[in-house]
Amino acid sequence: MSAAPSSPAGGTTATPPAPPATLVIFGALGDLTRRLLVPAIVNLVRSGLVGDDFKIIGVSHHDSSDDALREQLDDFIGKADGEGGAHGDKSGAGDPDWLKLRDRITYLKGDFEDAATYEALKDRIDGNAAFYLATAPGFFGPVIDSLGDAGLLTQSDEAFRRVVIEKPFGHDLPSAEALDERILKHLDETQVYRIDHFLGKETVQNILVTRFANTMVEAVWNNRYIDHVQITAAETVTVGTRGKFYDTTGAMRDMVPNHLFQLLAMVGMEPPNDFGSEAIRNEKAKVIAAIRAPRPEDVADVAVRGRYTAGRAGDADVADYRSEPEVAPDSKTETYVALKLMVDSWRWAGVPFYLRTGKGLAARDTEIVVQFKPVPYAQFAGVDHNRLPPNRMVIQIQPDEGLSIEILAKKPGPVIEPAPVSLDFAYSDHFKLGHTTGYETLLYDMLTGDQTLFQRADQIESGWEAVQPILDAWAADGEPEPYPAGSDGPAAAADLLTRDGRAWHKIGRPA
Repeated sequence: MSAAPSSPAGGTTATPPAPPATLVIFGALGDLTRRLLVPAIVNLVRSGLVGDDFKIIGVSHHDSSDDALREQLDDFIGKADGEGGAHGDKSGAGDPDWLKLRDRITYLKGDFEDAATYEALKDRIDGNAAFYLATAPGFFGPVIDSLGDAGLLTQSDEAFRRVVIEKPFGHDLPSAEALDERILKHLDETQVYRIDHFLGKETVQNILVTRFANTMVEAVWNNRYIDHVQITAAETVTVGTRGKFYDTTGAMRDMVPNHLFQLLAMVGMEPPNDFGSEAIRNEKAKVIAAIRAPRPEDVADVAVRGRYTAGRAGDADVADYRSEPEVAPDSKTETYVALKLMVDSWRWAGVPFYLRTGKGLAARDTEIVVQFKPVPYAQFAGVDHNRLPPNRMVIQIQPDEGLSIEILAKKPGPVIEPAPVSLDFAYSDHFKLGHTTGYETLLYDMLTGDQTLFQRADQIESGWEAVQPILDAWAADGEPEPYPAGSDGPAAAADLLTRDGRAWHKIGRPA
């Protein structure tokens, strides 16, 4: 994993710049390119991590031109954060770092499945090149086939060729296996960068430092001391304009085998032999492969699905999911998932991992809660150790990056009475984070050839294997439990933990 700077907006660092390269973005006129990718690259320009020898070619089938693409990005950069710039300043389209990059962005009109498009690309590419598939999933295979057939994926000692693929990586185990087979027919695994923007967040990467750089943490990071782990990715937003995509995908496919399993792997992995990319990815792959796939008869006891109904989430009134644009009126798609999973390894035997994710919930909150076992005995007079609040570590990933440890301290007074207190660390209190999109580190790592934060084929397939019995059971019968928008989710999700004598950490509760 690279030593990418914590604040791309904060000026130059000692981190070496990426080598010269051309980034080809398929789907250049889409929201991902405007909202996240190009602003992230401008931040890398600002940090001195990409130089004047970096170029972008945008590819789409729409009528456009170099100037039209640049002007579209001008407008977005000037408006992205509501304060005049996508990078936390007020210069907007006049940002000098944006202007450094602007003239090196060109456009190519072409159909993704037309060989002529790729022949035209060959005339524009010399040296290192990376191909970013910011497209609908149905184009992943055809684009890679076409790149391979055109010889654009053949690399040498003098020039690398890499492909970046956005999720979803298939929609079930068979399709994921088929996609990987198709990809690896043209590429070596070392050329494939399956991107998960969650892993670009500082707090996610900090899990490795928290665990492996602190003796007092790693010493208790096992089933002797940890009672259970909760991983939450809650959103107040609804499906919005993505109804057509989401209604064929659902919360499980959209979030669990990728985002949430990657967080689980960071929490659950064994110490790697070194911090090289393959050593870390090997350990993560072992954890995901060790997730116990539920038996069909157990699915109802370990998996909950929900669907939001009308209500108010965040600052907005929310319509019933089935009345959202391009959602089927009789849809059985879930917008919420809660799971109880077991990891069959020596370290985690007997420790449940509870995962939940959903849209239209009470707060935006992505966090990992590690809850420790209660003390075995409390000598304090009149204190029942079974009623003492447990120690917890809360890793807050978004919106406020940080970490807190909940312990017990003596309450002031003449008698010894334990009271819960929190030791808090907020990233913003100690480091200048700047305004980033979450893609800066990932793009820099891709350009420098560091695959630590990218998913490997075996991780993808093991993730789908773990959830496939649940998908099969849901496809065969029943439908999601309704929950009002602005709530914590369906009642059955609370019951999932209540049956075990546990409770969810409150969504949106300060760490």
